[in-house]
Amino acid sequence: MEETSTMPDSAVPGPAPAVPPTPPVPLAALLAREDLGLRQIAGPRDSATVIHWAHTSEMADPYPYLLGGELLLTAGVHVPEAAGSGTYFDDYVSRIVEAGGAALGFGVAPVHDTVPRALVVACDDYGLPLVEVPPRTTFSGVARAVWQLMAQARHTELRRVTEAQQSLAAAAARPDPVPSVLRQLAQRVGGRAALYAPDGGEVASAGRVPGVGAGGSLDGGAGSGSGSSSGSEVSEALAGLVAVVRPATGNGSGAGGVSAGGGPTPSSASDTAAGVHLAAYALGTGQGFVLGVAAPRRDPGDHTIASVGAVLLSLLTGEHQSSTGAARSSALVRLLLGAAPEEVAPLLGGGERWVVVHARPDGPAPDAVTASALGAALGSALVDVDGDVVRVLVAAGRRELAVQPGWTCGASAPVGPHEWASADTQAARALSRARATRTRLVRHGEHPGLAGLVPPDEAAAHARTVLAPITANPALTETLRTWLSLHGSWDRTAVALSVHRNTVRQRIARCATLLSTDLDDPDVRMELWFALRQA
Repeated sequence: MEETSTMPDSAVPGPAPAVPPTPPVPLAALLAREDLGLRQIAGPRDSATVIHWAHTSEMADPYPYLLGGELLLTAGVHVPEAAGSGTYFDDYVSRIVEAGGAALGFGVAPVHDTVPRALVVACDDYGLPLVEVPPRTTFSGVARAVWQLMAQARHTELRRVTEAQQSLAAAAARPDPVPSVLRQLAQRVGGRAALYAPDGGEVASAGRVPGVGAGGSLDGGAGSGSGSSSGSEVSEALAGLVAVVRPATGNGSGAGGVSAGGGPTPSSASDTAAGVHLAAYALGTGQGFVLGVAAPRRDPGDHTIASVGAVLLSLLTGEHQSSTGAARSSALVRLLLGAAPEEVAPLLGGGERWVVVHARPDGPAPDAVTASALGAALGSALVDVDGDVVRVLVAAGRRELAVQPGWTCGASAPVGPHEWASADTQAARALSRARATRTRLVRHGEHPGLAGLVPPDEAAAHARTVLAPITANPALTETLRTWLSLHGSWDRTAVALSVHRNTVRQRIARCATLLSTDLDDPDVRMELWFALRQA
């Protein structure tokens, strides 16, 4: 039986998580759509039930085709005539629940005049919401409604994050910037925000612990009874979380230094205590300051808002007074005066190997605050905003390079300072490939393979000879490189280069003519790819 589904692009196979960054849709919001006429007839009526996508299946066992979080739609074509007298519906519903399905939608007509009573009982027994889809409502109409609600939620979330960024930036410009930023952050997340000193003491705070009561503090000093107990539990949990992200010693390496166990410390950590969501962010000053946040929920945009607050507090807690800022300024002056990159690299706080990251946001073009937040997440303050792309220079080995929510990234191979320029090119190409393949993070290949068997001078000379007919036209060279890297896909190459697919076809045809070769020949493609790798 044919399977159909509707899900966001970010859910395609790859390193991205299965659950998309788009905010899920509450089942209650879908039921409230009068144009659909949906009615829940079984299962728990929980306002927390959410849908990540809609999926249509007439398989008797849909388990292999579910990722979790779906509204599974069926007309009951798969239901045998004697299903009501056996265990068919129990088995069917249990498999949906086991797969993580969020709800089941049953279409009335043309197969069944009513929802089978045994199915209603099974959904009640297994705690799966069952929704009756009336004859006038098509499954595609339900899927479209899910998409519309997702788009509305996404727009609302982006607007909330944008407004929070603006208010936090305005707060940082006030005469009392640190308390102002904490107040705005606490207001935006609906909880409490606190700045912790290197010794673990609370320097400043704003807001209150959710559920503790007005004026409740993180030390549990407000209120009495269960409220005070909850505040104490939250306080202890947050203090432990703060210790996780704080380096054992202030080593000037910024967020993500060295832990008490000798390994790298994370730049952020999260936990839950007494129903309160906690998060801690190491500030990038290298002095051991940490931002702690306690909030009643953990929405997709809350992490971004808190990260922006952490970046601003990093700037406000004395980086300009530390040796880090002076060292970077010295490195910039030396570069401008002609010093080699390898001479100034030690002033930037890194080691012998570096990685260049190019990143492009899913939403609007990045500003300085958004770019700084990305840099903080990657563990580096060496950030440059270039149009729609943010470039970050990261010391290799300081922490594992991971997927950044809301960003598409391309990373170079680890290189020495003398190869920063080539690493920048590698990262740009990796980002183009990531966008074309809808992959959140693409790393440039670190291993040369067979190319390493050829002496570099000979390889370069061969590359110049092979590519000589098109070298004078950089657009042709880059188009050929991208086209080969994407296995000859016209559409994905067009996306990577931001041109029309017909332009790609014309350029590739021109390359074939100038090179006097057949680009459909795999041997020719292999030789050209080798040459382009050496160019």
